[in-house]
Amino acid sequence: MKNLPDINLGLVAVSRDCFPVELSRSRREKVVKECAAKKIPLTEIDTVVENEKDSVKALKESKSKNIDALVIYLGNFGPEGPTTLLAQKFDGPVMFVAAAEETKRNLINGRGDAFCGMLNTSYNVGLRKLTPYIPEYPVGTAEEVADKIADFIPVARIINGLKKLKIFAFGPRPQDFLACNAPIKPLYDLGVEIMENSELDLYDIFLKAKGDPAVKGVAEDMAKELGKGNAYPDLLEKLAQYEIALTKFREDHLGASEFCVFANKCWPAFESYFGFVPCYVNSRLASQGIPVSCEVDIYGALSEYMATCATELPATILDINNTVPSDMYEEARDFVGDYKPSDLFMGFHCGNTAVSCLLDGAMKFQLIINRLLEGGEEPDITRGTLEGRIRPGEITIFRLQSTADAQLRAYVAEGEVLNIDPKSFGSIGIFAIKEMGRFYRHVLIEKRFPHHAAVAFKHTGKALFSATKMLGVEDIGFNQAASLVYKSENPFG
Repeated sequence: MKNLPDINLGLVAVSRDCFPVELSRSRREKVVKECAAKKIPLTEIDTVVENEKDSVKALKESKSKNIDALVIYLGNFGPEGPTTLLAQKFDGPVMFVAAAEETKRNLINGRGDAFCGMLNTSYNVGLRKLTPYIPEYPVGTAEEVADKIADFIPVARIINGLKKLKIFAFGPRPQDFLACNAPIKPLYDLGVEIMENSELDLYDIFLKAKGDPAVKGVAEDMAKELGKGNAYPDLLEKLAQYEIALTKFREDHLGASEFCVFANKCWPAFESYFGFVPCYVNSRLASQGIPVSCEVDIYGALSEYMATCATELPATILDINNTVPSDMYEEARDFVGDYKPSDLFMGFHCGNTAVSCLLDGAMKFQLIINRLLEGGEEPDITRGTLEGRIRPGEITIFRLQSTADAQLRAYVAEGEVLNIDPKSFGSIGIFAIKEMGRFYRHVLIEKRFPHHAAVAFKHTGKALFSATKMLGVEDIGFNQAASLVYKSENPFG
């Protein structure tokens, strides 16, 4: 998948000078060996940091080896000053992790006290105002540390992706969709670039793509991808022209950035001028790691990209849309399991979800816009959605959003799509998330989140939560267990 950063992860050991340096070095080598066994890509930094000069040397070595994310490993107690100085000077995400003691047979010369050293390191992290990645339990054997390092890779991918991301926006939000409008200043604080354009600019690049020699090949690829679901073969050339317009715009305007997403206007004027709905093209770009959010939802596009970085899979954006009728719930008891009715909802959008994430995806028309623009008659300009049931399996819903006063908030919750026919239209599925009803009330409503949710097709809450925390976001909501009362929740029910 393109449009994502490759992570070259480095491992550097630190050692306090009153402890045997060989202890840190040998423990580092064991971690490297375990990572190799688990096929976790890792580059070993030969320098062991005992003092500030070693920190400078380790930085130079990391740069020479093109390291863009760094694991700092306390093989023993570690020197907290040089350790955190290294983290401060390194230009990229940093993880701290420490060695557990190895055997009862060697607790004199072989005792490292990294469990203690991590506490001193954390104090110095605060002094330097750093935001490193620290696992929930940041101490372990070589095998356990290797697993913790594996957890850091998607976090690092998110952080590095945002540092080099540009969001292309076309058009203002549709009327009465102010929920998707939020101050963009916090995005600049994250290092994200934004290029806002008009809907007329979008139409202009579409017209200029007409006759591009690449259009025919893209249309053929669309036909191959759709297969039996190619209900409107006459429309494919127009859709291919639109896809070429966006991809060429991306190439011409990335500038100093390396990665991009789009947040594009898609109704109501769009259809009358372009002659289609853009949903299928949006789905195809999502398959390439280039999410395109609907309705100029800039924070939605950002959230989709973070989900894509976390999973290396296509993400989508869906409305947290409608409840599941009681008769459907009762009929599907064999699939519902122990989920309550309030744990379920339907995730829906017009047809922007990648074909790989759907069952029997097919090109159709946008029924809601058809009612608005074509009076419910035979569709013409409202054709171009990609519709189907969302595949059953793991999902994570996520959103990073600015409040009206430019404060960042986020939420993340893991769940699944159930193998139940929603009996409706669009890209749609029945989602199940434990304690969704309470999460809906005390996070989504209470914190004023909009209706759009980024959906990752994998359980990746751990990476998204950690990355969001590293970005400095303090308010991160999640679906709390029934035994945990939300701050705003009435304790009397």
